[in-house]
Amino acid sequence: MDEQTILETLNSIFRKVLKRDNINLTPDTTAKDVDGWDSLTNMILISEVEKTFHIHFSFREIVRLKNIGDLCSGISKKAE
Repeated sequence: MDEQTILETLNSIFRKVLKRDNINLTPDTTAKDVDGWDSLTNMILISEVEKTFHIHFSFREIVRLKNIGDLCSGISKKAE
């Protein structure tokens, strides 16, 4: 799965969970860049990502994710 496809899917997930249609994620996007993306919504977002892509992240993997690019890479590796 290519990064652009993953990014488009992540945009859909973030818009649904955060209830905001104006979210446009890039590989450099962090939680500080998105209103409403806090520690609680992060866990909801990760859960939705895992369900959508049929993958699972360990707690250690989640804490290592620094931006959307890291998340895309993690999804890509696990979805192989």
